[in-house]
Amino acid sequence: MNDNFLQGAMTAIVTPFKKGKIDEQKYEELIKRQIRNGIDVVVPVGTTGESATLNHEEHRRCIEIAVATCKGTNVKVMAGAGSNATHEAIDLAKFAEFQGADAILSVTPYYNKPTQEGLYQHYKTIANSISIPVLLYNVPGRTGCDIQPNTVIRLFKECRNIFGVKEATGSIDRCVDLLANEPKLYLISGEDAINYPILSNGGKGAISVTANLLPDKIADLTHKALNSDYLGAKAINDELYAINKALFCESNPIPIKAAMYLAGLLDTLEYRLPLVPPSEEHLKLIEQTMKKYIIKGF
Repeated sequence: MNDNFLQGAMTAIVTPFKKGKIDEQKYEELIKRQIRNGIDVVVPVGTTGESATLNHEEHRRCIEIAVATCKGTNVKVMAGAGSNATHEAIDLAKFAEFQGADAILSVTPYYNKPTQEGLYQHYKTIANSISIPVLLYNVPGRTGCDIQPNTVIRLFKECRNIFGVKEATGSIDRCVDLLANEPKLYLISGEDAINYPILSNGGKGAISVTANLLPDKIADLTHKALNSDYLGAKAINDELYAINKALFCESNPIPIKAAMYLAGLLDTLEYRLPLVPPSEEHLKLIEQTMKKYIIKGF
């Protein structure tokens, strides 16, 4: 697999709604803004994209729009294609491949709590169903399921198109463990507050929530780190610390959509139930924190 494939600054793009439906025009505009501001990979319909509350038709439509918008540019598409049912994940993965996505991001199954062997068989089955690359997505705080380092490495070694893992445990120790035991693994940060520590430890990129608001900053940070400018990358990570924390004052993507609405990047502040707008206290916190940054528009 190409050593430069699917690394760099990646945005877990939000899904904009208008009157309860996907705002397709705004979705395309948001992706174009990412392209103009130096992002390498757009990641539609992940956790940040509220995939858990989209029906399958909506999920597929988001992938279609992302692929069509990025076509003819240097920006790749890593489509969210995970489920707690292996057959549903396969259906989404095959659709993403058919549409022209460059890779898929597949979250660990939620609720049914598979064993490590179950996780191995789940991901092996998905990977064998498609030819495009697969990035594992480990976020136990949301799924109640933790794919252990030995299982990640086993999948990486035995499945030709599983190239790495998005690590969102928040544990630097976990990241060190993975790369110490398998240096060729593509480890991608899934926690904005620790993008720099992960990248400086050998991570290959970051799938960022903050990049929805500040794509230029996340791109600069990531590219500096990948070019061994660690002091420069750390300075940006430190600069972004306040906004990174504010954007997780409530469950993602509640704060980031509120921030984008305040910045004029979203026309409406809409979520899918059971998600609701942030409290007044947290909305004020987000607004005050945003004043510290220059947010590039369209």
